[in-house]
Amino acid sequence: MRHFTRFCRRIASRDHVATLRHKIRRDDGYTTETIVVTALLALLAIGALGVITSKVLGRANGIDLG
Repeated sequence: MRHFTRFCRRIASRDHVATLRHKIRRDDGYTTETIVVTALLALLAIGALGVITSKVLGRANGIDLG
């Protein structure tokens, strides 16, 4: 009976290890996550450029040349 128990444990542990390896290799959602983060960073960059542009143009229009 002891050999059967060891055999069952060995099979169970192999199945567990195989399942873990499969889960580690899966990338489900990684590309979606990357796209979302990239889009958010792009929106932040566009917003920052808008603010900087308006500040620079405001200062440039405020210069008295004359």
